[in-house]
Amino acid sequence: MIIFIRHGQTTTNAQRLLVGHSDAELTELGERQARALAPYLADVLEVWVSPLRRARATAALAMPDLEPVVKESFIEVSYGSLDGQPLSVITGEQWRAFEHDHDVALGGGESLASVDLRVHAELDGLLDDAATLLHSGKHHLAIVSHVSPIKSAAVWALGVPGSVAWRTRLDNGSITVIGARESTPTLVRFNMVPALD
Repeated sequence: MIIFIRHGQTTTNAQRLLVGHSDAELTELGERQARALAPYLADVLEVWVSPLRRARATAALAMPDLEPVVKESFIEVSYGSLDGQPLSVITGEQWRAFEHDHDVALGGGESLASVDLRVHAELDGLLDDAATLLHSGKHHLAIVSHVSPIKSAAVWALGVPGSVAWRTRLDNGSITVIGARESTPTLVRFNMVPALD
């Protein structure tokens, strides 16, 4: 199976900023969230991470014994010139357009259709190769990423349009699991948040 992990809380998450390619650090809460993931990852054999610091730091705290493989395809959507700005800079009309039209890009950044293309290509490759960890009943692949790529993976597993992702919530430090029955992906778990000590 694939265990997707949304990174722990960052300084920019705490400030309610648009967090795309900006490279914020984890907060103390984010570090606790990352460590709380460890008991759920005992059977992970390989870990992929977004190149952003928050994903790499989460992986290091949750799976300290594994050397991560950096995958650009699982980086967060780019908000272009709006990256790092308060959420309030985007009007309700702009959010609705972004939610309903996957080809819209905010701030000259990246569209969610583009995120779907890169994420789905990686997942199609895993699905098509019976030797990958997606098809293993014993060991798993963990992918530490961000809201947009993980929601993209969920809609891929469900076989539904990308806009469905906007009807879901994905918390910091959460686990989403995708499996496969032969050549069909399945969403096993979504937004499971471990309890903190």
